[in-house]
Amino acid sequence: MTDTILTGDGCRIAYRFDGPADAPVLLLSNSLGTAMAMWEPQMAALTRDFCVLRYDSRGHGASDAPTGAYSIDRLGRDVVELLDALAIDRVTFCGLSKGGMVGQWMGLRASERLDRLILCNTSSYMGPPSGWDARIRTVLADGMAAMTDAVLERWFTPEFQERAPDAVAPVRAMLLATRPHGYAGCCAAIRDMDMRRYLPLIATPTLVIAGSHDPATPLDHSEALVEGIPDASLIVLPAAHLSSVECASEFTEAVRVFRWHNPVRRVVACH
Repeated sequence: MTDTILTGDGCRIAYRFDGPADAPVLLLSNSLGTAMAMWEPQMAALTRDFCVLRYDSRGHGASDAPTGAYSIDRLGRDVVELLDALAIDRVTFCGLSKGGMVGQWMGLRASERLDRLILCNTSSYMGPPSGWDARIRTVLADGMAAMTDAVLERWFTPEFQERAPDAVAPVRAMLLATRPHGYAGCCAAIRDMDMRRYLPLIATPTLVIAGSHDPATPLDHSEALVEGIPDASLIVLPAAHLSSVECASEFTEAVRVFRWHNPVRRVVACH
């Protein structure tokens, strides 16, 4: 069942729990243009080990979408305020793409709230700003339908789109349902973010999950995260940007076993 909390600036953030209440809490943070439903391929397995806390990022899903530019700082503080409202001291944080950027902010600004950090298909910097400005103009002028096909081409390999249309369809629906001004607000947060020089300050044990065919956050972005974060390991999946969907079982297993933190680079085959 989905519920909401109210942040200090008056934004409602939607969230839900799944799994045993007495298990360690795993917090999942969605990508740009999706909602908490993006994690459905993981839920059956993750709820065997975790009390899974999902939320819709500001501007997405059932959360409010204030007009105007957001910031990574604001998106990160939304997470801290969510944990405060739910009286949760510490979590394992797993975020994909934009969610992984929020995870980096948590590692820098709120590390006392983290047991482990999982950064998936993400980057510490996604320039140039002009590209994001163009995307903001497009979505505000023409809506989400104007960019959905191009986004899906970056998010999934052509082979997966052909082989698994039933897995791609819910992602398309989430993109089309995202409010343009909420999407634009988060685009501004990504545009203005640059955490490259601060990565050595992240002390939380970190797993980086990358896609070998990811054109949105290429493998060298993930390798830069591993090189910059002192206690980080890398797993590479044969997927594009939404590796949690394209290699769902392998992605899920990597998250589940990370409690034993094995800092070794691995390339995983996807069945």
